[in-house]
Amino acid sequence: MPGRAVTVVAMTDESSLRSVTIDRAGPGRFTATNARGATLSFGTGSGTDFTPVELLLAAIGGCTAADVEVATSRHTDPSTFSVTVTGTKVEDEGGHRMTDLTVTFSVAFPDGPSGDRARAILPRAVKTSHDRLCTVSRTIEAGTPVSATVTDANESPEPS
Repeated sequence: MPGRAVTVVAMTDESSLRSVTIDRAGPGRFTATNARGATLSFGTGSGTDFTPVELLLAAIGGCTAADVEVATSRHTDPSTFSVTVTGTKVEDEGGHRMTDLTVTFSVAFPDGPSGDRARAILPRAVKTSHDRLCTVSRTIEAGTPVSATVTDANESPEPS
């Protein structure tokens, strides 16, 4: 795909390195590709594609949903499992940012002993994900710095 690629990389040892590559797919449209080859399209909000802010909200909810699903589904599969993430986009002297981020779980389990066990651990699973496990929300709450650099795509070495 033609265009400028931006790579976001967590700088740690290789066993925990994560990365995605973003390629321009057209005016206001982009495609993210992960190291395993999966792709996700998004845009600037002029169409129906997710925006980067919506992807951030999805990442927050998806991370904690995955943690909670693992913990509760050990006992039984939920009959309903929905997570809603909301926030307010503001602009102040510091620029654009999100405030009032809230993750709301709506989960139901079948009647019976296994459903009772899953219901009993649900609040603890949500709290544990928020307090310790969810890399996405933990990173946001820690205020991890993000660096941005520019490289000249014309000077990149040719693949061998």
